Amino acid sequence: QVQLVESGGGLVQAGGSLRLSCAPSGSIFSINAMGWYRQAPGKQRELVAAITSGGSTSYTDSVKGRFTISRDNAKNTVYLQMNSLKPEDTAVYYCNADLIEGGGFTSYDYWGQGTQVTVSS
Repeated sequence: QVQLVESGGGLVQAGGSLRLSCAPSGSIFSINAMGWYRQAPGKQRELVAAITSGGSTSYTDSVKGRFTISRDNAKNTVYLQMNSLKPEDTAVYYCNADLIEGGGFTSYDYWGQGTQVTVSS
């Protein structure tokens, strides 16, 4: 069974940077859109950034100019480069991918387990 494996979270001071990575384990036929969501305590999960298979990107307003989403299709990996981090960026970050498993025909939505990002002031 395919799982999304995330890495790169941690504790950083305000103004610092972190880079998140996410890749599926298991056999993959193809990956459509990929994205990063976050959920802060007491808040709803929100979409932070997304990238299509063709490389088109979109961002929530609060991270525009600070975060960059990218993907390496050869490695089936999506990245989130986070610069100029603020305390309000503190949240659990989740990777999301719409993909077709190897041998499959239908795409499904997959989620990573989440990685904590904490920004201290």
